Amino acid sequence: MIEDKITISNKAGLHARAAAKLVEVVNKFESQFEIGSDEKMVDGKSILSIMLLAASPGTVLDIKLNGSDELEAFTAINDLVENKFGEE
Repeated sequence: MIEDKITISNKAGLHARAAAKLVEVVNKFESQFEIGSDEKMVDGKSILSIMLLAASPGTVLDIKLNGSDELEAFTAINDLVENKFGEE
């Protein structure tokens, strides 16, 4: 299991387009993916669940990955977040 934190750094936050890109990336992998905070962790493969987090720019989110390809998924998620979801 991999547990880490990501910081949402794109200008619009984790809105519909960014959430869709995140779901598209994580659904390429078999590993389970959860994202959220201490109060609420959600299924990272569900766009509606991710959008309900309402993560604005600067929000720090916990991520958890568990599965045979968790390292590859972790790398892909970090790349997407570091590239600001391809928006900037």
